[in-house]
Amino acid sequence: MHVVVLMGGWSSERDVSLTSGKGIVEALKARGWTNVTPLDMDRNIAQVLTALRPDVVFNALHGTPGEDGTVQGMLDLMQIPYTHSGLTTSAVAIDKELTKAVLVPHGIRMPGGRIVQSASLYEGDPMARPYVLKPVNEGSSVGVAIVTDEGNYGKPISQKAEGPWLHFDRLLAEPFIKGRELTVAVLNGEALCVTELQPKAGFYDYDAKYTDGLTTHVCPAEIPANVAQSMMDMAAASHRLLGCNGISRSDFRWDDEAGEAGVYLLEVNTQPGMTPLSLAPEQAKQRGIEYGELAERLIAEALGEEFQPLEAEKAVAR
Repeated sequence: MHVVVLMGGWSSERDVSLTSGKGIVEALKARGWTNVTPLDMDRNIAQVLTALRPDVVFNALHGTPGEDGTVQGMLDLMQIPYTHSGLTTSAVAIDKELTKAVLVPHGIRMPGGRIVQSASLYEGDPMARPYVLKPVNEGSSVGVAIVTDEGNYGKPISQKAEGPWLHFDRLLAEPFIKGRELTVAVLNGEALCVTELQPKAGFYDYDAKYTDGLTTHVCPAEIPANVAQSMMDMAAASHRLLGCNGISRSDFRWDDEAGEAGVYLLEVNTQPGMTPLSLAPEQAKQRGIEYGELAERLIAEALGEEFQPLEAEKAVAR
């Protein structure tokens, strides 16, 4: 079986994708898969895949165009099976406004908020502080800013000459939910566990996510059982309602002074990281699923097959 691991691309999350992809390639080869091709995606991707003729593509891309439905649509047209979610789910989940439109009517608690144009921020704050500004369709906390009356944003936002929001046209402004940062991975419809994220710098930004030592992962999270179950139920329901395939990861804020009612879903990631520091592999391991086995499970799901652990004597056949 020929597996192409698609990685890299040109999004702001390129480096993370390359690390994820290389990890998958190494893990599959270590488990006996002999025909695995790493592919750093460029704009000739369709021609390259036609020449490679893979049996399945492992999608290790993050951000546009590998997480927004574009690559998924191309692979559908080429009739090549691929891991993770399909075109429609990917296009909806990467758009935070559309995600809310799907999930909130089904009882999934998410912060309120509204869409703003970045240029309008020079006219003043879009809502009372503290609030969060985030690009509508970016991941890994790229471009996210927490606007408070302290720190870099102490003066009126209209006077700020620079800010991460300037690189994006459409932004989502949401009330800041005080409390704790947690996340839940869902594998083939089943919530794995809850991890609490304790960044040393106070905000779980891009560097905190992907720099070793900047964030402590408490897995499983030391929180009340009913709160953990609420998050796992919301993550599994969101995975189902959005139509996710394979694996997803739902990120939460929890106002621990409000109990279970303080749980808020922030977003659903259809292409969660697969780096050595990533949360989904960590949660899978907590449930007894090693990194390489997780990759095999995702490939099996993409092919519509039941997962069967690779037996050593059959490894050469891969």
